[in-house]
Amino acid sequence: MNDYSKSMTVTTEYIQNVFGQFDANARKIEKAFQVTMILRDDKLKISGEEKGVELAASVLEQLFAIADRGTVIDAQKVDYTIAVASNHPEENRENIAELDKDIICHTINGKPIKPKTLGQKAYVNVINKSMIVFGVGPAGTGKTYLAMAKAITAFKNNEVNRIILTRPAIEAGEKLGFLPGDLQSKVDPYLRPLYDALYEIMGGESFMKNMEKGLIEVAPLAYMRGRTLDNAYIVLDEAQNTTPAQMKMFLTRIGFGSKAIITGDLSQKDLPYETKSGLEVALTVLRNVEEIGVCRLTSLDVVRHPLVQKIVNAYEAYENKINRSRKNNTDKNTNHRKKR
Repeated sequence: MNDYSKSMTVTTEYIQNVFGQFDANARKIEKAFQVTMILRDDKLKISGEEKGVELAASVLEQLFAIADRGTVIDAQKVDYTIAVASNHPEENRENIAELDKDIICHTINGKPIKPKTLGQKAYVNVINKSMIVFGVGPAGTGKTYLAMAKAITAFKNNEVNRIILTRPAIEAGEKLGFLPGDLQSKVDPYLRPLYDALYEIMGGESFMKNMEKGLIEVAPLAYMRGRTLDNAYIVLDEAQNTTPAQMKMFLTRIGFGSKAIITGDLSQKDLPYETKSGLEVALTVLRNVEEIGVCRLTSLDVVRHPLVQKIVNAYEAYENKINRSRKNNTDKNTNHRKKR
């Protein structure tokens, strides 16, 4: 029965921002919760099933609160607010509107960098509290970008003397052969995502100046061996492609006054088949060490195009199905051997 309705007063100057161009956001909310919305001046009436109406009203309250801070309501904000309301009603949805206040820094063009999801906010909070942080989650959740923003902010505030960015030089499922150029030219393609973030946040001129002084270092993980990294902000990216020995080597490089952030996605390993990931081993070995923080982001925290979230979910479902099938086959073989 669609006989439940709820009326709410909205701020007229934010209606276009919240409802979107040609009411695209409003239609998305109506479709998600199977409701109908009718706007007359500053009065909005929502009709439908009670649960859907209440959830739609909650989403709109969040979006109007965000708009009140002068933020443009884009598709990511609408999709995320709907997703939390739909799939995680136990979470404190009021916190979504508060995300807009947590600005880490600004890019060279003045764009604010801040957590866009509750998972990202938790990630930033763990970084603030812990000396070593593991940020684990699927592609598009901002693991590396937020880590870079925190590193650059700490560097600019003189909290550390230098930034060290590293990742294992592992080919993503293809053989690149002998690349031309000197050693730096050969490793640059593996480190390009780190350079991109540095350029966007710090600016090319500032980045090159600090790079020449040795205050910013971007290098393959193998270059870390034998060093002690004091007073540095260290980011290890693509950690799922480390071996256990490499991960141990990296973690034992960290010196006084340093902070390390290790990011990775265990579903995108490029290591040889059945090779154990150093990230996976470290998460098991270090799980009871209090000074080490771990934040696990999910597909809900994906902030790229909405299609990326659907791709991540589809692959997770497929991999879970394959793993269940393998486990069932293993159990059958075990039982068969016991009967014999």
